[in-house]
Amino acid sequence: MTETAGEAVPVAQRGSWTSFLKSIASFSGDLSSLTAPPFILSPTSLTEFPAYWCERPELFAAIADAKDNEARALAVLRWFISTLKDQYTSRNDSMGSEKKPLNPVLGELFYGYWPDINNRGRTTLLVEQVSHHPPITAYVIENKSKGLKLVGHNAQKTSFSSGSIIVRQIGHAILTVSGTEYLITLPRLRIDGLWYGSPYIELTDTSYIVGGGFLSTIEYKGKGYFSGKSHQFKATVVPLPGMGGSATKEQVVEGLWHDKSKYTKGPHASSSATESFHDVASRQKEVVTVVGGEPDGSQGDFETRKLWNLVAKGIREGDYEVASKEKSRIENDQRQMRKDEAAEERKWELKHFKRQESDPLYEKLGKMAKISPPEEDYYEFLANWPQSLVSN
Repeated sequence: MTETAGEAVPVAQRGSWTSFLKSIASFSGDLSSLTAPPFILSPTSLTEFPAYWCERPELFAAIADAKDNEARALAVLRWFISTLKDQYTSRNDSMGSEKKPLNPVLGELFYGYWPDINNRGRTTLLVEQVSHHPPITAYVIENKSKGLKLVGHNAQKTSFSSGSIIVRQIGHAILTVSGTEYLITLPRLRIDGLWYGSPYIELTDTSYIVGGGFLSTIEYKGKGYFSGKSHQFKATVVPLPGMGGSATKEQVVEGLWHDKSKYTKGPHASSSATESFHDVASRQKEVVTVVGGEPDGSQGDFETRKLWNLVAKGIREGDYEVASKEKSRIENDQRQMRKDEAAEERKWELKHFKRQESDPLYEKLGKMAKISPPEEDYYEFLANWPQSLVSN
């Protein structure tokens, strides 16, 4: 390779970047607690990330229009694959490399919606930071006219191995389609390119979608050191044992999750031609319309973009001194709030979710697919949509 270590790092930041690399290489705990150099920070909080689940809302809506359980299983898989590009490559496209998102504060909120276009229905988004230690983000996405609702939560446990950051995503989502539930688990991430100051994400291992009588097993494989392509996946869709279904054989989809994929096995694939499964680039993404806090101003200071406004401005303008100062101020304010709560013997009350010890749907569907039980708690959505979303 011709690149030199840290060549993508701004000259003024190379000392702090080198120190950061040394600290993660020698750190034995969860890396999320470490402070990253300001130039590698994203101007976006993790509370905005659930919007990536629905940046192609027509594919989300299309799930409800499937003609049978088999077609619906494929529609769910197609929608899920369509969410991966923006979740895991958009920072590289817009900012030159993967950036570390801002860690949300407890109680941070993000509201938004995608308008009804071509009778697909209006889709709403609600996100709340439900825990700070460990950091857990809960969300709900709903299209009432299509009978679709996605409820889930996400957290990360990070470690360092062989020059890469390994991110084990903790959490899952339950998609409900007219009364039928689908369990969606999350892939692991490997962040490479650290030595050159140009991090990028590869998905690894396996994730699952199970429900409606079908199981989709999605295997991820990135580029090897000497060969292969980045962002590869192979998804196998089969009927669950004893659940019936019209499919008698497995269906296999292969390709690149950030680009194109095709059927390689099953009724849609043949020796003479292979039917396209999905072309992400052909589906233009739609940016969520952001809604602020409640009309009465309640929780306004915890609205994501208002809270991080000066930090994000400093990052975008390259004024890392301002970004670092404002970020420290927010973090110190949070520490003081926790001290005050402890002194008054009270706890922060969640606004839209309730913590539960377990998720019976995960246990039921996971057992059917022989998926390991969840390691984390479950956050139940209280169905209390804010007036600011209902009225828009």
